[in-house]
This record gives sequence, structure tokens and C-alpha cells, in this order.
Amino acid sequence: MITRRTLLGAAAGSLVVPVPVPAASPLAPTVFVRVDPRGRVIATVPKPDTGQGVRTMAAVLIAEELAVEVEDVTLEQAPGDPATFGPQGVQNSTSSRQLAAPLRQAAAAARCLLIAAAAAKWQVPVSECVARSGHVEHPRHRRLPYRALVGAASAIDPASVPVTLTPPEKWRLIGRTSAGRSDARDIVTGRARYGAESAPAGALVAVVARPPWIGAQVGTVDDAAARAVPDVVAVVTLVPPGAGQGGVAVIARNTAAALRGRDRLTVTWTGGTPAADSRAWLDDLGAALPPPPPLGEFGHQRVYRLPLLAHAAMEPMNATAHVTASGVRVWAPVQDPGGLRTLLARQLALPEAQVLIEATLAGGGFGRRIEPDAVFEAVACARVVEEPVTVRWTRADDTRHDSYRPMSVHRLTAGLDASGMPVGRVHQVATWPLTVVPVFSNPAVVRASGDHFPYAVPGEVTVTLRPAPLRTGFWRAVYAGQFGYAEECFLSELARRGGHDPVEFRRRLLPADSRLRRVLDVAAGRHGPALGVACHLDYGSAIAVLVSADPAARRVLRVTAAVDVGVPVHPSGVVAQVEGGVMDALSTVLGAQITVRDGAVVQSSFRDYAWARITDCPAVDVVIVDSDAPIGGLGELAYPPAAAAIAAALSAGGEPVTGMPYAVPVG
Repeated sequence: MITRRTLLGAAAGSLVVPVPVPAASPLAPTVFVRVDPRGRVIATVPKPDTGQGVRTMAAVLIAEELAVEVEDVTLEQAPGDPATFGPQGVQNSTSSRQLAAPLRQAAAAARCLLIAAAAAKWQVPVSECVARSGHVEHPRHRRLPYRALVGAASAIDPASVPVTLTPPEKWRLIGRTSAGRSDARDIVTGRARYGAESAPAGALVAVVARPPWIGAQVGTVDDAAARAVPDVVAVVTLVPPGAGQGGVAVIARNTAAALRGRDRLTVTWTGGTPAADSRAWLDDLGAALPPPPPLGEFGHQRVYRLPLLAHAAMEPMNATAHVTASGVRVWAPVQDPGGLRTLLARQLALPEAQVLIEATLAGGGFGRRIEPDAVFEAVACARVVEEPVTVRWTRADDTRHDSYRPMSVHRLTAGLDASGMPVGRVHQVATWPLTVVPVFSNPAVVRASGDHFPYAVPGEVTVTLRPAPLRTGFWRAVYAGQFGYAEECFLSELARRGGHDPVEFRRRLLPADSRLRRVLDVAAGRHGPALGVACHLDYGSAIAVLVSADPAARRVLRVTAAVDVGVPVHPSGVVAQVEGGVMDALSTVLGAQITVRDGAVVQSSFRDYAWARITDCPAVDVVIVDSDAPIGGLGELAYPPAAAAIAAALSAGGEPVTGMPYAVPVG
């Protein structure tokens, strides 16, 4: 972990390169790359890795510019510190776009300083020297390893050395490496440490008795039986919002004792909505839609109903905190350590310098780990016992107390010409805001998040927001996963209704020179005839997905995705991200949904929140399309079109898609 000393550039004998980022860049103000006296390249990754591979991307970029191999780069995770590292959030598919230029610039600066030191030693022009394989070489003076040059390079004023980036035609690694994740071996052998594994030795464990229905608050607590359980240390009532969602925490010396203590609590609950039912919520959204537009002679219309979805990350929510007189330290798998530091300092009335956030590896995020509720719970518990405390959420806690993707209802209406091609469209949406982000209470913001319709069909999109009856938050692709799903399902129905091939139907609606038309053509050429087709243009990237299926067996057989992400920094990472989006799409189309009955979430685990299993997996072929576009985002790109293409393929020859899941009651 990076220390305050190395962060300030005072590591004796190391070359530490601060790189000012232009004001227009979203990553500011400084990123560090250093080469230590042993010649090791050490990089600090500003953003946390939630499984998307940002650490590997950083290693590829830095190895390229410092002329070493990916495995030669030692990675350190930056602590939460936006004043030093700039925005540290992992969200909206921005990591590659925000980090690529500053990381390359930092590594290139280090390389140029090392070359300058070698040239000065040999008394030759810099232009005659080259960095290669951790050495600086000259035709007459052989080569020197980086470790022999660190001292001299550290004495050079960085401002005196021009920095040149490696040109694309000389790239060895960016877009070309076949390497997998840089930390793959550590992950599969158990050396990599995730959230709850990162707690200091001797940390206590807390589990929380959570509200049995939506919005319930703690009334009375009888904790005598819980305190009598061996190894139970304390029982703490958590009051929201400062202590998360609220509940009663049992703190013990081990997880088993904490769970036994929780089972022995007697808690009365008050308030909330014990009669809530998600079917009624969906009906309310349907009723909130404005009146439908007239169909006309050639018009067609369809309504789509989309359910609540949980994040279902493989690692349930957790956090560890230690509160002392000198401040607070947190170890947690979070998506925005810098933002969390600011938020926690404000809540505890502490200077930010007294709040240390150590972001661990995370077993998935998908938007859920932007929220700080697990951290707030850990801090509240640690303040009581004055020892480090790890709050662990069970799988049932994680499923039943999530911040869910909002429900939505979509009415799509199209005007058609005599051949069945759309000439106008109206998309009416009724949904909920994201309760965890106030800006999403604005219909215009929701529309901007969701509406990325790329086809040449004029029309309008309207958004009606109803109050959210439970917590809602970011979920992979946010509103685009709902708007895009409905729009592409509707296009597939229009194509089928008019007797058009689904690929050719979309080609006719796209400009011939568009990125989306190109990826669609590549995917179609690779896949051949397909029952399901969908496209998406967002995050500075483009993707087309084609699907073959056996509708009678409700089985997806083959998925082809052609993707243009500009420069594909880490190709196997691109493939993995698309595959993950396809599996999320398959899961939600086939049946995964959150339902509420009698005020409580019904689902509690992967047993009834039915995520796709290995036996459900189709063959997935990902084609990376060459492009001269800038680096684009990817983490959320594949989900909307994959879901729509899968739904269209599975419904081929049967009833049209009317929601998600595609063939079971929604809500």
C-alpha cells in the first residue's frame, strides 16, 4: 500500500515522477510512477479494481511506455485521496478514458528521464539511445539496466526533459498483448485479498439484524439472550442515515458467534410499508404513462414492463473500520474511495487528513459499491467498541437490502411506411429516480442517461417519474439498460412484423459510414443468420450483438458481439467485459428479478434470484473491431443490446416480448 512518504515523493533513492494533468482532464492533479533502486517499476493505480481489470489496464499502459513487460510492473492501490489522484470513482465506464493518457504520460516521463541519464553518462545524444526490456541501450555503449540509472535520473529536473509517447506503430502491448489479468494467479491461488479478508488481525465481526419489511425502523430491543452468547462483545442499534440503513448490530469475536447472537435478538419494528407489493408498483407506473399517441393507418405500439433487479455481486457487501483518537481507517471494497473519504470526513466532522480509505479488491460492483452503507455500519460499530470491526452482510442481507435497479414501464409507438419501415417514434417512460443520487430526480437527467437511440428515426422521448417506494441506485448501464432494451425489442418486433431481416432492417436505419453500421456488418459477417439482433452506441464505444437460440427449449445457443472501443488497451479484458455483460443479460432475460410481497423482498439467494448457471452459457464470440477512435468505455456497453438480442431470439416464432423477463410474469 502506498505510504504518505512515497506519496509525497520522498522515497529515498527512488525516481518518482509527478505528472501534472491538463485542466481539461478528468484525472487531476497528479499520478505517480516510480522506479526504485533495484530497477523495479512501481505504479500507483488511482481507481479500485472491482473485477473490471483496471489494475491490469494500468500495468499494460505503464509497461508499454517504460519498455518493460506487464509482469514487471508492481502495482500499488492508491488510498482515497481525490486531492492527489483526482476523481477515483469507478462508474459510467470511465476508467480507461480517464486514466489512459495520464498513466502513459507518467510512464513516458520516467522513461525519458532514464534515457537522459544514460545519454549524459555516455556523453551521447539522447536521440541515439533507446529503452528496451528494462535497460537503456546505445549502439556503441551497450546497455545499462534501469537500476544503474535511477540515481542520476532522479537528479534531473523533469521540466528540462521533453516527454515523447510511444507511437501506435511501435506498440508492443497496447491492443496487442495476449496476457490475461496481471493479478490472475494471486486471485486463483488465494493470495489476492478482498474486502473482508483485508481486516487487521484480531478484528471483531459484526452482523446486523435488518428491517423485516421496507422502511421499518427499530422500536425496542431485548438483547439479553444475544449478549449471553459466548464471544459476543456488544450489541449496537444503528440509526440511519448516519449508520447505514438501520438495524441492530451484534459484534463478536468471530462470525459464527455474531450470527448466533443475531438469531437470539428480540426486536420490535415500527413504521414502513408492511403491505407493499411490487405488482402494485408496476401497475402504478403503467397508470402514470401519458395518453398514448394515435396509431394512424400504419402505426404499431407495444408496452414493456421491467422489474426490480439486485446487483448480486459474488462478494456480498462488507467493510472494516477502526476509529481512534487520531482518526478513522477503513478497509473496504468500494467504487469511489476518494468520494467516500470526503463523505466520511464530513459526517464525522474530521479533517480529511484524519480519514484513510484503503480500497481493496472487490468481487464485483456493478454500481452497488458506490454507496457507503456498509462502511457507515462498520464505523458506527467501531466507535462503540474502540476496536477494528468488520461488518459482514450475508447473501440474504445483500439480496434483500440492496439499492435496486428501478422498475420501469415503456410504451413505444412507431409510425410505419407502406413497407413497414419506421418513419417516426414516440417512447413514453414511467420509472423511479435513483434515491441514492438526488440529481436523478430530474426527468431530463434520467432521459439523458437512458436515451441513446442511434437510428435515423425522428421522434420524442418523455419521462415520467414516480416516487420510489424503496432504495434504488446505479445498476450496470443504469437507465440505458431499460430504455435500450425496450427500443431494440420493439425494433425486432417491427422487423419481424414487416417481414424484414433484422440485420438489414437496422442497416437501413444507420448511416453507411457510422461506427455502429460497421460493427453490425462485422458481427453479421461473423455470425450468419440470427434470430436476435441489437446495437448500442454509448460511452464512446459501439457494439452489435447477434444471437442464435432454440426458442422451444428456451436456450441461447450462440452469441456474437462485435465491439469498437477505440483502442482496446487490454484485448482479453475487452472480451471478458463483453462476456460478463452477456451473462448478466441472459440471467435477467431468462428470469432473475426482485419481487416484493407483504412489504418484504421475496428473494434471498441465488437459489431464487436465478442467475444463469454454467449449463446455461452459450458460446460467446467477441470480435474486436479495428478503430482509430479514442479509447472508449466498455464495462456497461454490452448489457443493453445483449439483453434485447437474447429476448428477441428466444421469442422468435412466438408471442412478442412484453418485458423482462421475456416469458414470465413481471413484478
